[in-house]
Amino acid sequence: MLTKVYGSAVFGVEATTITVEVNIDNGIGYHLVGLPDSAIKESNYRIAAALQNNGFKIPGKKITLNMAPADLRKEGASYDLTLAMGILLASEQIKEQNSSDLYIVMGELSLDGELQPIRGALPIAIKAKEEGFKYIILPAQNAPEAAIVQGVTVYGVTNILEVINHFDKGQQLEQTKVDITELFYKKQNAPDFDFSDVKGQESIKRCMEIAAAGGHNVILIGPPGAGKTMLAKRLPSILPPMSLQEALETTKIHSVAGRTKNQNGILTARPFRSPHHTISDVALVGGGTYPQPGEISLSHNGVLFLDELPEFKRGVLEVLRQPLEDREVTIARAKFTVTYPCSFMLVASMNPSPSGYFNDPDAPVISSPAEMQRYLGKISGPLLDRIDIHIEVTPVSFDHLSDERKGESSLVIRDRVIEARKIQQQRFKAIDHIHYNAQMDVRQIRTFCEMNDACRILLKSAMERLNLSARAYDRILKVSRTIADLEGCKNINEAHISEAIQYRSLDRDGWLG
Repeated sequence: MLTKVYGSAVFGVEATTITVEVNIDNGIGYHLVGLPDSAIKESNYRIAAALQNNGFKIPGKKITLNMAPADLRKEGASYDLTLAMGILLASEQIKEQNSSDLYIVMGELSLDGELQPIRGALPIAIKAKEEGFKYIILPAQNAPEAAIVQGVTVYGVTNILEVINHFDKGQQLEQTKVDITELFYKKQNAPDFDFSDVKGQESIKRCMEIAAAGGHNVILIGPPGAGKTMLAKRLPSILPPMSLQEALETTKIHSVAGRTKNQNGILTARPFRSPHHTISDVALVGGGTYPQPGEISLSHNGVLFLDELPEFKRGVLEVLRQPLEDREVTIARAKFTVTYPCSFMLVASMNPSPSGYFNDPDAPVISSPAEMQRYLGKISGPLLDRIDIHIEVTPVSFDHLSDERKGESSLVIRDRVIEARKIQQQRFKAIDHIHYNAQMDVRQIRTFCEMNDACRILLKSAMERLNLSARAYDRILKVSRTIADLEGCKNINEAHISEAIQYRSLDRDGWLG
């Protein structure tokens, strides 16, 4: 007998419906075709044990299973439940009280029939809705994530026996429901890291506020103990709350990476990723034999923090150049290509020299010019040009450290950031792919960053004196536009240009030779 059961495969952050065809005929054999990987080929052992431990069996006949489309490679153990239900239906061990044509069925089986969580539940649910499926059966841990998608009924199950009884006896499964309003729009808790904890550093706080308001990349340069990491960890606390669309995009990526098992269906906080400096280029940008999203994609709509930037391998840093510009990364293989979004804020920190005490006469160790050149040479000029704001972080004085007064809280700063973002949303409402100033290309910069004659003279002088590149010119204009937005100014003036120029520390003489 021939039967069909439907599953789903995830490539990149999108899903593709997979039709599992099961044919049982006279003879002996178990033939699984359709480009399955090793984990799927081993599924017959898991399926046999799970069925036997629940009162069923794999029939001793010739079983042919085809996973269509046959030219698309399938991977992972998430098809165990799909294949098992196909075998039971084709061998007529169970009857169809509920039509399997309306269902997407996915789950990894334990030997006792318990279901283990899978990856990519959210994109699977989105694709199921697009293709007209009415129901989705998933492991209970994945059900809240899939239930975010409205218009499709999601059942979370813990054992294969529940699924068998549902199809064979019409036993109703419990629908998983998620209240998006309560889950996503509920009042957010106070941030774990707050700017009110930072003593002094008012100029750096201002810089971080500008970066958050315009979505600008930042590099913090300062000696050890100056507070660079402390400031970076508090940046997410002043970013605007994620919109529902941003939350869905971010959740899809984390779902594909298998990082939503302990979440309540949807990610509501902006991600903050801080990989170690020994990370490989594949782990950073994504890839592998079976491509997975890297740290830059896991940082989508959030912050990627690279502490001690020159300690990263130069080759690793260079692969950041294209994603920083395009805000997506494409991974090509011989037979397929996947694209992951990676619109993130890059926050990097570094010491000004190998010893950490550049130009400090009281420093215990002074680096030689050759050591300085090797140290700073790990960061290429083109990469630095893609970072809008360079800011020097100086150590905090004792008077500031001992001051008991609390500084301005993150929530107060975030209110100003939100108001500036509202101005930008109104400005770019007719442009689909641009939402804040840092995303502007040359055309938008020329349109929305107009300068008067005084601004042009000031910027020309800075360009000539600091020998800035064309890309640095654009960065200054973007940052100027953000500073104007924070002040509610329609036009950019000399004060905005002047402040933006200050945030190009690494372009000054004495840094990069």
